[in-house]
Formats: sequence, structure tokens, C-alpha cells
Amino acid sequence: MSSKAQTGRLDGARWLVVWLLVALGVGGNWYFGGESLLYRVLGLVVVAILALLVALQTVRGAAFWKLARESRAEIRRVVWPTRQESTQTTLIVVAFVLVMALILWGLDTVVGWLVSRVIG
Repeated sequence: MSSKAQTGRLDGARWLVVWLLVALGVGGNWYFGGESLLYRVLGLVVVAILALLVALQTVRGAAFWKLARESRAEIRRVVWPTRQESTQTTLIVVAFVLVMALILWGLDTVVGWLVSRVIG
């Protein structure tokens, strides 16, 4: 039996463990509502980390982790614009929006005037 087939077979049990850990976190937070917020948050962080570690052992979790790693590598390859390029592009967009606003305001005024002449 291959390791991948056995991993796929155990996925249902692992997801059940994940959901039980999430339920444990929610229930524990409710049950210990009178305790210090710091302790409850630390408990939730520990339970969330455990749930995440179990989820990453599934086929979908492994695929998600692979996608996250590849996305991070892709972000490193992106050529980000310089501050000057960002400023210039922003100014062009603002100028275009202002020009379009003036054009639409003018059209609205003319159409309003024409409608008032026809109806008026």
C-alpha cells in the first residue's frame, strides 16, 4: 500500500481531529470565561497551532502549504515599483478621476438644463 493512499485514507480522521480541536477551543473558551483573558488566549493559540499541524498532515493541507510556499517564492520574484513610480502613477490616476468628474458634472448640468427647458 502506498503512503499517499494511506494518507488519503486517514484524511477523514485527521479532519475530525481538527474539528474536535476547534470545538475544544470554542468550548474551553466559553467554559473558562471567568479566567484571565491572557490564559484563554494562550490556550486558544496552543489549540489553533495543534489543529493547524494536524490539518497540514492531510492531502489538502499539504497542497495548501505547497501553494503558500510557491506564492511566497513568486512574490520574491515580483519587481515592485519604486516610490517615484508609485507617486507618478497615483497622481495620474487622481488627475484622470478629477477630469472625468468634471466631464460628468458638465454633462449632468447640460442634460439637467435641457430637461428643465423641455419640461419647464
